Amino acid sequence: MKALVVAEFYPRSDDPVLGVWAHRQAQAAMEAGAEVRVAVLHRIVPPKSTPILKRLPAAARLARHPSTLELDGVTVDYVRYASPPKESSYGSWGSWAAKPLAKALRRIGEEFPFEVVHAHNAVPAADALLAAGISRPLVISEHGADVFHTAERHEDGRRAIRHAFASARLVLANSSGIANSCEDLGAQRVRVLHLGTDLPEREEAREARTTIVTVAHLAARKRHADVIRALWALRDERPDLRYLVIGDGPERPELEALAASLGLADRVEFAGQLPHDEALERMRRCSLFVMPSVDEAFGVAYVEAMAGWLPAIGTAGEPGPMEIARSGEGIRLVPPGDVLRLAEEIGALTGDLEVLSGLGAQARRTVEDSFSWERCGEATVAAYREVRRP
Repeated sequence: MKALVVAEFYPRSDDPVLGVWAHRQAQAAMEAGAEVRVAVLHRIVPPKSTPILKRLPAAARLARHPSTLELDGVTVDYVRYASPPKESSYGSWGSWAAKPLAKALRRIGEEFPFEVVHAHNAVPAADALLAAGISRPLVISEHGADVFHTAERHEDGRRAIRHAFASARLVLANSSGIANSCEDLGAQRVRVLHLGTDLPEREEAREARTTIVTVAHLAARKRHADVIRALWALRDERPDLRYLVIGDGPERPELEALAASLGLADRVEFAGQLPHDEALERMRRCSLFVMPSVDEAFGVAYVEAMAGWLPAIGTAGEPGPMEIARSGEGIRLVPPGDVLRLAEEIGALTGDLEVLSGLGAQARRTVEDSFSWERCGEATVAAYREVRRP
């Protein structure tokens, strides 16, 4: 069984954690018996947020990225393409990537005669594949971007998503809530397939100070500001409490300013983006994982924390945290945007080490039962074999 994975988000030389979950799923499928190769849609236009004077050097770096890399035994081809700014044209990026992708597919097919194509998200990956004239059976993994962003903000993107879902032999949604949204957008055959995490053999020694932690891109929807405000609400009750922020992104200056304005600069550490293994190690030495994000289709970071015996707090009503909570104990849910409820939950859990330890053990069992990479890999290969049949 030979499968070609096509993805927009995938580790790159300058960003080894981008889309690392897609890479780990490819590895898991290989461990489950498939042969896998990956084609990455590598846009060579710097983001609009790049300062004007830095755009040309940034574009040169993107253009110089190696065309092929071997990552942990996976051959990864980077398909260069250009497109207009995301804000106005993201729904059409598949058509911009189609021609270079078609050329890459012909070359890859000669070297690696793939039988199934697996696209991560309908736009731009599946849309580009269809525009390129792909003839092999198509599987689409839906991670939420099509549902929460593209279909809502781009009419051409909504049309592309509906066309891609209708053309796919199978759509793999990362939670039940996302599966329902895929059906609303025209998917005929949908199955829930959870992403996973590695299972460390032992529990990391906890930091001496009680520390809550978030591992996420610093974007508004991740709601880091709510956690900082909750820390301020607990300032008198829990002066020992610290907050570790792992990740980087456009919200960092505002978050640093917020922490300083609330007198919490010495209690909030912005560690920046760390290599994946280092991020996991630091996270798992903390006391409690907290990410009250919205538009959360799944949230691999929750199960990565829980695998390390670390309880988690997420947001009620979000597809991912709700799915994890239905699978077992170890995650608590709070209403979206309710800083006081968030502070109460953080204070209650970190204030009782026996309860926290028990919840951590339950979190580990939940992940072992439902969210291992082994389970994900086996389910992925089963999907490939199913769609390959006439």
